[in-house]
Amino acid sequence: MTTTAPETLPVIDIAPLRAPDADAGTLAACARAIDAACRDAGFFYVTGHGIASELLQRLRDESRAFFAAPEERKRDIAMAHGGVAWRGWFPLGGELTSGRPDGKEGLYFGTELPPGHPRVAAGWPLHGANLWPDWQPGLRPAVLDYIDAATRAGHALVSGIALALGQPADWFARHYTADPTILFRIFRYPPQQLAPGEAWGVGEHTDYGLLTLLAIDDVPGLQVRTPRGWIEAPPVPGALVCNIGDMLDRLTGGRYRSTPHRVANTSGRERYSFPLFFDPDFAATVTPLPGVAAADADADARSRWDGTSVHLPFDGSYGDYLLGKVGKVFPQLRGQVLERPEAER
Repeated sequence: MTTTAPETLPVIDIAPLRAPDADAGTLAACARAIDAACRDAGFFYVTGHGIASELLQRLRDESRAFFAAPEERKRDIAMAHGGVAWRGWFPLGGELTSGRPDGKEGLYFGTELPPGHPRVAAGWPLHGANLWPDWQPGLRPAVLDYIDAATRAGHALVSGIALALGQPADWFARHYTADPTILFRIFRYPPQQLAPGEAWGVGEHTDYGLLTLLAIDDVPGLQVRTPRGWIEAPPVPGALVCNIGDMLDRLTGGRYRSTPHRVANTSGRERYSFPLFFDPDFAATVTPLPGVAAADADADARSRWDGTSVHLPFDGSYGDYLLGKVGKVFPQLRGQVLERPEAER
């Protein structure tokens, strides 16, 4: 069921979570492996996820083709054209982590929703249609097929997390993820030479949602701060990287801690990564699991890389929380979503 990669992150086969006839003992063993990984590093590799290697290769090929295009063509789907859906392309250095520009360019996608969808018609932020380049017809099906496959893997994983936490397998589906918030990114990291004071591909941070499923190419660069210090998390053929986010930390009262990580591409080659963020319903109110006491926010803040606790109380829905976070990543776009008059929301 579980092996240990030389890089110290565990490798967990989640195929039993996707099998309708898996026996209780096999499911329990899978849940124990997930629990141990989430309580230790908060990061692990996932196999048995059901995403075909051919689909991953198609996604990689289409991504390379897009980013190889001249900038004026990529600008056709710049994020400035995405409106409240907050989708599209951003250039190198166009995204911030902890207020500093990242050494990457990227594409933002989400669940594809038609204009007549109730949330789109009502003007909900981060809901709507994706932006697609007319000059590259293969990108759209590759991205949407991948989102569908990775979302199915996300549903399987949260069922395992529920079991690991002593809840029924469908606990998250019943409370938070029947209609999850799905955000998908494609990032290109050009080669970089790091020196003191220079930007990272992505600086140290934690993810702010429930969990992240990350596909990467064969180029290393991901670094994870485990309880034993910073380690490399290189690609494992056929595996995804999974890590928990701040909301799962919050839900579990700190039992599962979101883990700082960063990217440094010193390989001399371009690096591509494909994170899918599997998060609670935009309208959900996030509270600790049954029987879980809220964590000590002050103690949590003292242990955090940025001195900010993930357990501070906030009013409103998960979507309200999420908007506050993404507004810091692209401050130049805040006015399109966060600063519109209430009557226009």
